[in-house]
Amino acid sequence: MQAAAENFALATGPVSIARVLRESGLEACDANLLLQAALGVNRAYLAAHHDQFLNSRQAAAYAERVQRRRAGEPIAYILCEREFYGLNLKITPAVLIPRPETELLVELALERIPEAQSCRVLELGTGSGNIALALALHRPLARITAVDCSEEALAVARQNSGKLLSAESRGIVFKKSNWFDALEGETFDLIISNPPYIASDDAHLQQGDVRFEPGQALNGGSDGLDCIRRIIRGAPLHLRQGGWLLFEHGYDQAVACRGLLAQSGFAGLCCADDLAGIPRVSGGWID
Repeated sequence: MQAAAENFALATGPVSIARVLRESGLEACDANLLLQAALGVNRAYLAAHHDQFLNSRQAAAYAERVQRRRAGEPIAYILCEREFYGLNLKITPAVLIPRPETELLVELALERIPEAQSCRVLELGTGSGNIALALALHRPLARITAVDCSEEALAVARQNSGKLLSAESRGIVFKKSNWFDALEGETFDLIISNPPYIASDDAHLQQGDVRFEPGQALNGGSDGLDCIRRIIRGAPLHLRQGGWLLFEHGYDQAVACRGLLAQSGFAGLCCADDLAGIPRVSGGWID
């Protein structure tokens, strides 16, 4: 079968929605999402208009998106958006694509943030701002500082904040910082992070969507724990008494993370599994 883009570009007659979906060579979900974006319609519209013909501009717009997806580019980067915890976020190649398993980190954080009183929250490595925004919208009294070492990532996070937080909201303070470097003297009730935790020689870094994502948001050093070590070592200086640290990690890193937390004086050590039953989030509190 010829590439979808070639089929569409060479077509001399009208092209129907049913045909372009059939000939895309993509999984049905991807094909539908890309066509919705090209036409500016929703899924229900496609289902009800399979016999509708695309004009040349629409067919070309769809073909361009199909080419990018067939080359492996993530859907989130092609569409410039991704849903996370009910939020429709702007996403660019400057930021990590939010994953469903990270919603567990949000849930555990919300359990530790009071609904009726103010507290200070720090997110390390905010990327698109997905975690900080989910917390801000569900705990409007929380004062959240979200840091990242990438100016490009912070620009995306600020755009998402401007779109999703109301003008009356206190919002989030976004700050450029390499982990704790720009936070001297600041203390928090909760520190949360989804840091890089893939080992530098892990084959997954060269596979699938990950190939297109920013390496600094994924590569955690020789054993994947470099950033986690730095966070655990630095957190006690920035946590108030009884304050919590929570962070995401790899499927096989829970035991190592528990040891690192204990070495740094954390108590109440915990580890939570994601929906697939994989140990995904660890943490503890400072006495």
